[in-house]
Amino acid sequence: MNKNQRFGAHMGTSGGLHNALTAGRDVGCDVVQIFTKSPQQWKAKEITEDQISAFLRAQEETGVPCVASHDSYLINPAAADPELLQKSRNALVDELVRSSRLRIPYVVMHQGACGDASEEESLGRLAETVRYVLDRAPEDGSVLLLETTAGQGTCLGDHLEHLAYVFNEVDAGDRLAVCLDTCHMFAAGYDLRDAESYAATMEQVERLIGFHRIKLIHANDSVKGLGSHVDRHAHIGQGELGLEAFRLLLTDPRLAEVPVVLETPKKDEMDPVNLAALRAAAGVA
Repeated sequence: MNKNQRFGAHMGTSGGLHNALTAGRDVGCDVVQIFTKSPQQWKAKEITEDQISAFLRAQEETGVPCVASHDSYLINPAAADPELLQKSRNALVDELVRSSRLRIPYVVMHQGACGDASEEESLGRLAETVRYVLDRAPEDGSVLLLETTAGQGTCLGDHLEHLAYVFNEVDAGDRLAVCLDTCHMFAAGYDLRDAESYAATMEQVERLIGFHRIKLIHANDSVKGLGSHVDRHAHIGQGELGLEAFRLLLTDPRLAEVPVVLETPKKDEMDPVNLAALRAAAGVA
């Protein structure tokens, strides 16, 4: 990844998956992230060879690669209910198969919620799900990324120790890695706003999961404050995180080649504004 050409956004696929690439190009993306199917549905029609060809051709024509897809919001890989758990596992396998057929490098997954179950039990089910899914997905296909979360409600993933537990329990090698979300980490209590706080947070990242495992960054400012555990994204520099946090992150040489994807609100066509803010923070504007 060229450190000067790694900024993009999550783009819609209305009218066809390939349209995400042209839409991304039009707003100034270097890369894009997509859903390969509706995030509010369990199933979707199988991807056709024509759709795959159109998607790959659009990447060549636009020069905008798709670096990641995101899993369905319905999936709970830590569910205590056996039926929901199996349904979630099957759906996550399908997400990896779909993305692998489209040659998308990464699939971002949320880590699920405990509900009324204990954190220990839920983490165990999460690790079992990751193992189950990788055993049934293409070995040379998309890499599964555990996304850091805000910990809203009973959601797992707001502690770096949760991710570390999964890595320790699942011997997945290079097939399992991390997506770091700035809003989620901040809302979970990890401060990034000044040099001292940033260094302390990143010391924990290195110690618990390792920079080598960070394959994608979701760049989002936060509507709510540090440790709020509320997952609400704001435009870059217009939330509680502020621009300095993004400058520190995007000039960190340990992350210089990691693709950076916006998931900021789409209202008022703000993608070009947010992309410009990221590039300015990185010193590549």
